[in-house]
Amino acid sequence: MQNERAEVAERRRTARRMVQTTNQITGERRWIALAAVMISMFFSALDQTVVSTAMPVIISELKGFNVYAWVFSAYILASAVSVPIYGRLSDMYGRKPFYIFGLAVFLIGSAVSGMSTSIGMLIFARAIQGLGAGAMMSMPRATIGDIFNPRERGRWMGLIMGVYGLATIIGPALGGWLTDSLSWRWVFYINMPIALIALGMVIYALPTVRTDHRHRIDWSGSILLAAFLVPVLLGVTWGGSTYAWGSWQEISVFAFSAVMLVLFIWNERRADEPIIALEMFKNGTFTSAMIVTVMVAMAMFSSMLVLPIFVQGVLGMSAENSGYLMTPLMLSFIVASVIGGQIITRTGKYRALNIIGGVLLVLGSFLLTRLTATSQWSTVIVDMVVMGLGIGSLMPSMGTVVQNLFPYRMLGTVNATQQMGNTLGGAIASPILGSILATTFAKQLPLRLPAQLAKLFSALPAAQRKALEDPQGVVSVPGQNALHHQFLTMGPRGEAIYQSFIHAVKLALTSSVLELFWVSLGFAILALIATFAVRHVRLSQQEFFTEESPAES
Repeated sequence: MQNERAEVAERRRTARRMVQTTNQITGERRWIALAAVMISMFFSALDQTVVSTAMPVIISELKGFNVYAWVFSAYILASAVSVPIYGRLSDMYGRKPFYIFGLAVFLIGSAVSGMSTSIGMLIFARAIQGLGAGAMMSMPRATIGDIFNPRERGRWMGLIMGVYGLATIIGPALGGWLTDSLSWRWVFYINMPIALIALGMVIYALPTVRTDHRHRIDWSGSILLAAFLVPVLLGVTWGGSTYAWGSWQEISVFAFSAVMLVLFIWNERRADEPIIALEMFKNGTFTSAMIVTVMVAMAMFSSMLVLPIFVQGVLGMSAENSGYLMTPLMLSFIVASVIGGQIITRTGKYRALNIIGGVLLVLGSFLLTRLTATSQWSTVIVDMVVMGLGIGSLMPSMGTVVQNLFPYRMLGTVNATQQMGNTLGGAIASPILGSILATTFAKQLPLRLPAQLAKLFSALPAAQRKALEDPQGVVSVPGQNALHHQFLTMGPRGEAIYQSFIHAVKLALTSSVLELFWVSLGFAILALIATFAVRHVRLSQQEFFTEESPAES
């Protein structure tokens, strides 16, 4: 009986210790919390890539080809809008409740996605998933700051970036295997047991934060932020595909978004506890780090958008093999992230690493502009490895930089703001550059055709000509097989005419892709310039921080 009472008393003392006034994590719980961070980061990143492989099968079963892009857009929209809100609230009330909420919502979204019976239901479920994923995108890096001191964070920032890269490599292969071996529904169901494990770890390891201060949640700022971000992302998603860029629909969407941005800034300047603390941008190093983050994301996503099209349409690789094109990029990204993090922790310095990373990013982007219609696959690999080393050197370093600039009480807000910049950079760049690619290809193709074939092309019905001007359709194996069959119906000369047409496609595609590589190089150069403005601030090795003291003091 006495032993039982002692055990009960000990459990109560443990429970009391779990309630604290900050998010800091110590003792053995820090390693369980770290494992939860890694797991949640892994499957939130995995979910962004695993679905793409299954989409052809999903579309064939659920139909809705004209709206399938919203399966991705709904996820990005929901996560981008929720990231800064989670970050701010976690600074107020602790990470734990929002980790739990995010994981629970993600579980629900995964279950509904797997059970979807229509494309509309799937899009709705993906939006739910995105709301949950926002928590797992915004808080892992903040939780690293809760566990380790500023100098130690470099090592672990590199590691979680490596986990992100690993998920990107595994995603396409896992999605294909699940779709072929089980069902496309398991692409979503596979998240559930992993999320449950992470949920259990979070409940055990993360502290419950007690605050005596009565917070005022910036609900108006949250609504205005969503009202600004959603139209922006809708506008870039619709632009050039659903509506022309200069159409009244696009102008109206962006004009509304601009008004909401002005109102959001006005609100945040007056809010007692704003969702995004605008005074952060008065710090030149933080602003420069944000520019680096956004530019790196835009350079990376623009290259990832274009390269699969290039290797399929110009180098002639199959869609299955081109799906592994990103493996060299991500492997070099992982290596650079881990090594860069180790360098930061061992030396306590990061400025030289940032500049070297920026130089490698520019060099890799420049090498991509040298590709031609006769380039070899090995050349593409080398170019991507150089670019991956640059990205991997910069990403974890920027996370360490921004955490080191502000009081510990702002850790969640700072990380969420940076993550939002990273998400928006990729989300905005991809559809805009995709639209530029389609427009440029449509202009280049008629110019590359032999005179006789150009006449035949111009005589085609508008709908058929438009289909041939779509780079996505022309470079795919099914699309080329269908074209080949049509040309063979033209008689003995059909095969020769088809080969002439495909040659013109490769030349037009190369010209179009190179334009986008030059755009990507522009983003990389801006990132490099911004790295010089990221001044070095000493990384402290003290383990704990007061609520008000800067992390670097």
